[in-house]
This record gives sequence, C-alpha cells and structure tokens, in this order.
Amino acid sequence: MTDTELNMPIIDMAVPMPGFPAHRQFVLVRLNDNGLLYAFTSVDDPNLRFLVAPPEPFFPDYAPEIENDVFAALNTKDPDRLLVMVVITAGVQETTANLLAPIIVDRDSRRAMQVVLSGTDMPVRAVMRQAY
Repeated sequence: MTDTELNMPIIDMAVPMPGFPAHRQFVLVRLNDNGLLYAFTSVDDPNLRFLVAPPEPFFPDYAPEIENDVFAALNTKDPDRLLVMVVITAGVQETTANLLAPIIVDRDSRRAMQVVLSGTDMPVRAVMRQAY
C-alpha cells in the first residue's frame, strides 16, 4: 500500500466478505475527484480490491432495508450513521452494480459488513447510469 493509503482510516469487517475470510481490514481509496468511485482495498493484500460507489447518484430510489442483525453486528442503532456502498463491475459494454449485496459501513466505529438483502428482488447486476 502507498503511504497515503496507510494513513487512511481502516475499516474493520464485523463479518468477513463472502469468499474472503482472511481479509478483515480495508481502506476506501478515492478514485476520482467527485467522490463517486472508490477502491475498497484490503490492508493485508492491496491487490485485493473492489470497485465501490455510493448508490445515490446512480440509483436515487435505492433504499435497502437493513435488518436488526446488521445493526447489532455493527454495534449501532442509528441508520443515519451508516454509509451504503454498492460493489461495481466495470465492463467493456456496460457497468453494473450489485444492489442485492451492499457493503454497509458504520461511519463512527468504521465497522462494516457486506449484507445480502433478504425478501427483495434487487438485482446482482443493475446497469449503472453514468453520473460523473
């Protein structure tokens, strides 16, 4: 990791991301000036990173219901403290966002987890509209 990345606040995963049990600490690295794209980068392995973005500019009506167990795992009860990020897959033809499994970050404690939303028909690959 670069010196700048090492000085960024570390986000601790309350529950490891599916498929990545050994990676518990990440940083959000801003990729553009307007703050729409970030690399969610593993502290232990900087080659492991996920392209993420806040959903609002791309999906203004996206409002996932966060279950009580997520609040408990993040040790918060205040939904206003939560930052929601969606995982992006950039392709040649189109770019998609995983709306079914957002990453939820508590802004104060910097604890996070990827949540698979239940009882919803949110798509895993929602085509993104360009917002930048």
